[in-house]
Amino acid sequence: MTQLDIDKLKANLAAKDPGPFHFQEIYGADWDGLYIGDKVKLGHAFLNAVRAGKLPGVIDTGTKKGGGRLYLWKPRGL
Repeated sequence: MTQLDIDKLKANLAAKDPGPFHFQEIYGADWDGLYIGDKVKLGHAFLNAVRAGKLPGVIDTGTKKGGGRLYLWKPRGL
């Protein structure tokens, strides 16, 4: 995942209310047009970025629900 991708995701997260979310919710409108293999690769890259601390405030809940891995958006100060 490039720094441009990370910056785009950070901007999308900043506009989101705190709480649980699926990756596709912050990826953007282009998600539905992606091939399944690309979705899997991007989802894995996002998980790796979260685990590496590249997206402060995003927590991997370790659970899957309603169509994919569930993350928690908890911005600093909350």
